[in-house]
Amino acid sequence: MISQPALTVVRDTLPVIGSAIGDITPIFYDRMFTARPDLLRDLFNRGNQAQGEQQKALAGAIAAYASLLVSEDAPNIDAMMSRIANKHASLGITEDQYPIVYEHLFAAIGEVLGDAATPEVVDAWTEVYWDMSNTLIAAERELYAEHDVEPGDVWSELKVIRRRQESPHTISLVLARPDGGRLPQARPGQYISVQVQLPDGANQIRQYSLTRATSHESWTVTIKAEPGRAEAGVPAGEVSNFIHGNVFEGDTIRCSLPYGDLVVEDAETPLLLVSAGIGCTPILGALNDLVSKESQREVTVLHADQSMASHAHRQDMAQLVAQLPGARMHHWYEQLGARTTNETIHEGFIDLAEVDVPADAQVYLCGPPPFMKAVRRGLDELDVPEDNIHFEVFGPDTWATVPDLVPA
Repeated sequence: MISQPALTVVRDTLPVIGSAIGDITPIFYDRMFTARPDLLRDLFNRGNQAQGEQQKALAGAIAAYASLLVSEDAPNIDAMMSRIANKHASLGITEDQYPIVYEHLFAAIGEVLGDAATPEVVDAWTEVYWDMSNTLIAAERELYAEHDVEPGDVWSELKVIRRRQESPHTISLVLARPDGGRLPQARPGQYISVQVQLPDGANQIRQYSLTRATSHESWTVTIKAEPGRAEAGVPAGEVSNFIHGNVFEGDTIRCSLPYGDLVVEDAETPLLLVSAGIGCTPILGALNDLVSKESQREVTVLHADQSMASHAHRQDMAQLVAQLPGARMHHWYEQLGARTTNETIHEGFIDLAEVDVPADAQVYLCGPPPFMKAVRRGLDELDVPEDNIHFEVFGPDTWATVPDLVPA
């Protein structure tokens, strides 16, 4: 718990810290990676660092947490904390790494604020940091305990038993234990971290949704090769392109235990599963789980993509929906070419007005932030309760740039 005097200082200085946090976080990361280059090489996503996305994510998380402490009107950040804890667990983060972050973060705060970083201010924000950190540490400890492993002990080598091309830039890998043993239990919608050693020796980690994990014999992940956009300063995906070019049947790859909180729970209420592009992967995980349980739930699947050719798992998705008696599916494609639209295939962008959305539907949403914001506006217009909307953001969750996705 944070002391009352510290809360008063945090409330008074939140505008100053909040306005400076965008300057603080880049200096923090630069300091930390200078002192500990191994963290950038073997833990943090170098692509996100290059784009500044991780800096935005950290800034948004700290600002949101501090706002919650001092304001009754602040948004509920339980979802944010759960998402961070799950991500940390999938990376094998342990309690002893939090002091490293503290050291370099507060050095950066002192550098940016100068004389304004009085001992009273530093002490108050130290309480904020450790309150947030201890909340995450406790949540991560519970996540490790769910798999009955020691904190950080989440990694194992899995064998690729099948590789399949799913679209021009997307492949799926079926993974199993080399000894044929049982894989841990995974829940529909979860992901695993995958670590590869790149040619420069870096051990980079990325997360990929489990598109199928209905048995203990194998898991399936789908990986899109990210080409990058030089004109926008977006680098090509280091890990995704390495896997596409180098990982084939018979190879082994280092994988974590399954984590993630976009989990489709067993219930009788209707489901609305909405995705765009590679965001279809956790939706596929949910559909495979529903089919394996012979679910009778009412399920509406909506997917948007650039074209039918670029739609990964297009046929898989259709076949899964066909096996669920209560399911129906609609597609939207930006480019349909010479094909014509029909009652389930639409041209353009997703439009919730074209489908019947049950008022009590549990909604699961995954795709690029602009897509999710547009869908969220449509759900608001249909008066879908906010508590019924669950979402996944691929990459750093930049809460400051997607404010209306944070559950209220």
